[in-house]
Amino acid sequence: MKKYLLRRLGVAHDPGATKPSLQACIEIVLEQSDAVVDDIVAGLQLATSEANNKGLHARQNPQRRAVVEALALEKKTFQQTFASALRSAVYGGAAQRKTAPARVRFDDFQFLEEEQIDANIELAMSEQEVLMSVDTVLPALNGLVSSLLGWSSVQAHLNPLKPENFVYALRESLAQCIPADEARAGVMGLAASLLGAALAQLYREMVDWLRSQGVEPVVPLTGGSGPFGVPVKGAENSVTRTLLTLDKLRRLLSGELDPCGAAGSAKDFTHTVPASFEALEDMKLVEPMMKRLAERARLADPSGLPGAPAAAAKAVSKEAVRSKALGQQLGEEVVRLMLDNLTQDRRMLPGIRHNLKAMEPVLLRLSHTDPRFFSEKKHPARHFLDKITSRSLAFTSADEPGFARFQKNLDNAVSVLSGGEGDANAFARLLRKLEEGWAQDEQQHRQRTEEAARSLLHAEQRNMLAQRLSDDFMERVGSKRVPELVVSFLRGPWAQVVAESQLRCADGSQDADGYLSLVDDLIWSVQLRLTSRNRARLVDMVPQMLVKLRQGLQRIDYPEDRIPPFFDGLISIHEQAFEASRVAATEGAAPPPLVPKVDVTQSVLPADQEFWMADDEALDSGFMHDDALPLPPMPKVQQATDPALHHDWTAENLGTGAWVDLAQGGVWVRAQLTWASPHRTLFMFTSSGGLAHSMSRRTMDRLRETGLIHLVSDGHVMDNALDAVAQAALRNDLEKGTGVA
Repeated sequence: MKKYLLRRLGVAHDPGATKPSLQACIEIVLEQSDAVVDDIVAGLQLATSEANNKGLHARQNPQRRAVVEALALEKKTFQQTFASALRSAVYGGAAQRKTAPARVRFDDFQFLEEEQIDANIELAMSEQEVLMSVDTVLPALNGLVSSLLGWSSVQAHLNPLKPENFVYALRESLAQCIPADEARAGVMGLAASLLGAALAQLYREMVDWLRSQGVEPVVPLTGGSGPFGVPVKGAENSVTRTLLTLDKLRRLLSGELDPCGAAGSAKDFTHTVPASFEALEDMKLVEPMMKRLAERARLADPSGLPGAPAAAAKAVSKEAVRSKALGQQLGEEVVRLMLDNLTQDRRMLPGIRHNLKAMEPVLLRLSHTDPRFFSEKKHPARHFLDKITSRSLAFTSADEPGFARFQKNLDNAVSVLSGGEGDANAFARLLRKLEEGWAQDEQQHRQRTEEAARSLLHAEQRNMLAQRLSDDFMERVGSKRVPELVVSFLRGPWAQVVAESQLRCADGSQDADGYLSLVDDLIWSVQLRLTSRNRARLVDMVPQMLVKLRQGLQRIDYPEDRIPPFFDGLISIHEQAFEASRVAATEGAAPPPLVPKVDVTQSVLPADQEFWMADDEALDSGFMHDDALPLPPMPKVQQATDPALHHDWTAENLGTGAWVDLAQGGVWVRAQLTWASPHRTLFMFTSSGGLAHSMSRRTMDRLRETGLIHLVSDGHVMDNALDAVAQAALRNDLEKGTGVA
């Protein structure tokens, strides 16, 4: 292993007062990218050299040596592309890794091609190979880097030097240097192994150096948690058998493995062919696979043997039975894995999880008789589970109002399902009855929510129109010498007044109330050089102007306490014009160039960029202004959240149906996002009792930054549980050889 730059920096026995920054730490590691590539290329050359070219690994890949030699000749390009991709991944995060295969999702399996499965497996195996190599040193590095980031606990996913970034750089650089998929697949696994070894050494030296510089690691939180906030299990669950693999799951969802007993083909043994031959080779499973395929081929084509027709028919019958049995086993396993995820999801109260567990026999029977449960997202049974799991997140304790009724209705529904046929029609009937009951209970709440949504939509339209009018008003002002008081007034409240007038005008008139034409008059009236020369016009204009200004402000429910200060400032400007005219008339000379002097130290207007809401609109929708954010310290929120979602969500990608814990009046309130405006500038959450909590996107961002809002669920509890099944299938592919039965 090459001695990296960190060793040349040395380890300090007496660390200085100045600790290294995260930027310095990152740059030091990035400088080692060429050395990492040197190690990878050298390792590939050694593995494919003639001295090492006598084993099974080399004989099955005769082209590998040529590929490695070509890669060595392009080592400079390899280093440059690796360094560029690594820098993009480190500084750009997940947004830069757009070429990586997407997260495996349950409902996508029936549409996956074998090449796509290969891509998922290649990426996962590469990451697994590297993670295994750095497993002992990575926790220490995560703790030190989290300390540099300023966190009080380990945030491994935020580590810019995490192994996934190096794997991404390796895949990107190899894809450019070795365009052919088959040729690249021949070296990818070995290259990932070499990368892991190099990265382990680099991490060790980085840990030693950071410690020598006085960086103290943060203490990791006790007890890890899985994707649903449940404790990570050390041992494999009883239902996570080797049976479930990516290819088999795809075949189940697409109907190739029909648990209901569809006839199979005598030659239907292709599900044992691995999605990635390289994966089997690396796992020493090539020979067993070939023997198994040869045996099945002999059974499927028994020509030349006595009683060949009868033997062939018997083989067809056996294969059909095996296909049916395999489909049923896979269906049962998917159901058990799904329920295992749901019943351990601590975001749901124990009574709900108990009901889900009680439904296991019903769902197992359904998996045998109705394979659409797996392939159709809108299947009544899946829809039923999705509704009750998502709706149950409204309750954080069994003492909350409404939970007892919800629990009783669910108990009755599960009892009916368990005592009946439990088919798709039964699920549909029960869900329809439950929804009818929920609709009756929430009829008044729904009316209030709809009214609040209409108010918010109107407010968004008015604010967007006001922004365009504000820009138009500033073009009219141009380079004119207009006091800041008036400029702010035009850009803020008066733009809202004109926008409100235009929105309420049914015939589409742009200025039915005369508020728009008043803009030019107001601008003229505060230019002292002009008004001092035409005092008569100013005298005639001001009284009507003040009346119309007050009418317009009252139309948008502008706060009464803010109107007098603005009028006082405006009148003061006009009085300066009258005074200048009198001085000019007395002295018989032209008035000097005047600049209005108005005290605007105390702003009478809301901030220019603030989202304006009238008082009645804010009251109806529970609108939260930035200055109304809760200041008292909040009790620690229960972290019953999905870590995979908690750090990634933003106001932009938060979907309706998502559940959050929101700080309100010194307590945490569980609320659901029930409405978002078309332009996603306004959001409305609804909590227990139909109480609305609305806010602008800026306010939501501030709440998130200050820890006053926490995402509990994206609302897709059922989908996430099935996606976890897909992830289990991927892990079994990696651990057991991509589906060899």
